[in-house]
Amino acid sequence: MCKEFQPFIHMFETNGNKYFYDVNKNSIINLSEDLADALNKKDMEHPQLQALMEKGFLSDKHVETIIHPEDKFLEYHLNNKINMITIQVTQACNLRCTYCPYSGKYNNRQHSNKKMSLEMAKRGIDFLWEHSIACDYVNIGFYGGEPTIEFNLIKDCIEYAKAKFDGKQVNFSITTNGTIITREIIEYFYQNDVVLMISLDGPKEIHDKNRVFPDNSGSFYKVIENVTMIKENYPDYFNKVIFNVVADPDNDYTCTSQFLSGNEVIQDAIINASELNMFYRKEKMEISEDYFIKRGYELFKLFLSQINRFDSEKVSPLVKPRLNMLVKMYNEQLEITESLPKEYHHGGPCIPGAQRLFMSVDGTFYPCERVSEESEAAKIGHIDTGINLDKVRTLLNIGKLTEEKCKNCWVIRYCSLCLVSCDNLKELSGEQKLSYCRAVKADVEGRLKDICVLKEIGVDFN
Repeated sequence: MCKEFQPFIHMFETNGNKYFYDVNKNSIINLSEDLADALNKKDMEHPQLQALMEKGFLSDKHVETIIHPEDKFLEYHLNNKINMITIQVTQACNLRCTYCPYSGKYNNRQHSNKKMSLEMAKRGIDFLWEHSIACDYVNIGFYGGEPTIEFNLIKDCIEYAKAKFDGKQVNFSITTNGTIITREIIEYFYQNDVVLMISLDGPKEIHDKNRVFPDNSGSFYKVIENVTMIKENYPDYFNKVIFNVVADPDNDYTCTSQFLSGNEVIQDAIINASELNMFYRKEKMEISEDYFIKRGYELFKLFLSQINRFDSEKVSPLVKPRLNMLVKMYNEQLEITESLPKEYHHGGPCIPGAQRLFMSVDGTFYPCERVSEESEAAKIGHIDTGINLDKVRTLLNIGKLTEEKCKNCWVIRYCSLCLVSCDNLKELSGEQKLSYCRAVKADVEGRLKDICVLKEIGVDFN
């Protein structure tokens, strides 16, 4: 008995319109009622379906082998194209933010007074220099704890790196809670063009709910005082400062949005919005219905602003990145292809160690700063021994953990799952990874629907 023909597509609807996403062609096709009905009935003899099939659509082809496209170049990347290292200058922090990965609520290390020696930091910079010969420029980040506690060490690192990489562009960046920065620090960052990211979650009642000093007092006023100092004394540098806003689902979304849009100090600043890290949490976190409703309303206003039905200045900065993501997906990622290749890997994993190499205070290497430092699976080497190629190859190809599921998944091109989704601290778990698939599929379908709806109402993505 012949196997029933199953085109590798995903059908979805917006308000009154039907579409399918063709996995092989990487394209969205608008369907008439008649065509949608024929497709649902598997009436592949329908003339219009036949016409689509002649153009390569509705193929039943699937990936045959899960392997990352960069697998064959992995050794070259790790020897020649490491373009960034993030140096953990200290594990100490002057705050005790309640949702911090190091607060005890996550399976991760906790705060300590360990700090990196200058010798260790120089070795990390040397490692980057030795493994970045094919890079036009490199990036060095400073991470904590609170990195500005070790400002003198950071200065020594920057001066050392500038001399070491003489003739090559070196970019520096730092993420800080903003409470102990001084004019001396900002003057130095300004003179050395250090990209500065300051954490600020919203108005006092929201920011101080999580970002507190050890005595549980809030840090809002201190952050605003320092931010104001930067704006008044270094206005051109202030325009480059990025404010990292963590949208805690327990907080009032509208209240945060109004603060970011209306506060006279930061209303025109660059906002980077992120949500609470759900990976490695010891306890599951429930997200309230109120959060979804208010976030959805802000997205609604964002979309209306694209057809001049709402003032774009009044759209929440928290949702504006959504539009950028949709435009990028439409213009860059939804590029039509002949078909899926025989060998492929789902989206998600970066090249571990080559793109955001993270070095802890004791010289241990991790793929990035977002993984758990308690995880044996995430440790990819050490400054004394270098990067473990076999271990990195395993992390690059996490799709092999769930190979058959991935081969048949319509989201294979747009999956966002990486190491953290399958890391149970001891090993990589395919079962754990699969538990996130439902959310990933819902997210990708949501993006496809948003693109289609915006096109339906006349938004020009070009």
